[in-house]
Amino acid sequence: MPGQVFVITAPSGTGKTTLLKALLGSDPRLGFSISFTTRPPRPGEVPGQDYFFITPEEFQRLKEAGALVEWVEQFGYGYGTSREWVLKTLTAGVDLVFDLDTRGARALKAEFPQGCFIVILPPSLEQLELRLKLRGDLPPEELQERLRQGLAELREVDWYDFLVVNDDLSQALEELQAVVAAARCRISHRWPEWQLRLTPPGR
Repeated sequence: MPGQVFVITAPSGTGKTTLLKALLGSDPRLGFSISFTTRPPRPGEVPGQDYFFITPEEFQRLKEAGALVEWVEQFGYGYGTSREWVLKTLTAGVDLVFDLDTRGARALKAEFPQGCFIVILPPSLEQLELRLKLRGDLPPEELQERLRQGLAELREVDWYDFLVVNDDLSQALEELQAVVAAARCRISHRWPEWQLRLTPPGR
């Protein structure tokens, strides 16, 4: 059975990274979709595990060749996902989790309409701003840009399949796990395989 696509979007500061690590660590059937990026590695990031780090010239070449299933330019850097790598991984039966903004999520929706699209939100805008400020590593102009982008993402919520509010981390993780379990039980995903098993010979 081919793998499924799980696309997760959240405004910066929502706690998405923490939730994704916990989700992936709790489910061995899930794999993380590793993106290309033109930005330099941050401390602790591992090439080929967190991102594939490439030059702006290579990123441009991949875009022009149609080799990216989705791509965006954000905060001065390019981010994109290899079409070939995604298809190969899904064919191997791995359920792929994508960490994307709304632009990347819309691109994946066009390519994989059968995917499961999840948005994670903070309990309030005040909490979102507080969490960003507590990071302590964002210059004022970038903090304001992330808040602006977060508000823009709120206007996109209505076309996603599921909404998780990260007020309590444990509850939010349970809800994410429940969404994954529900998506795996969709008729459109399970029935093709089970139809073959349950159809009498000669029919």
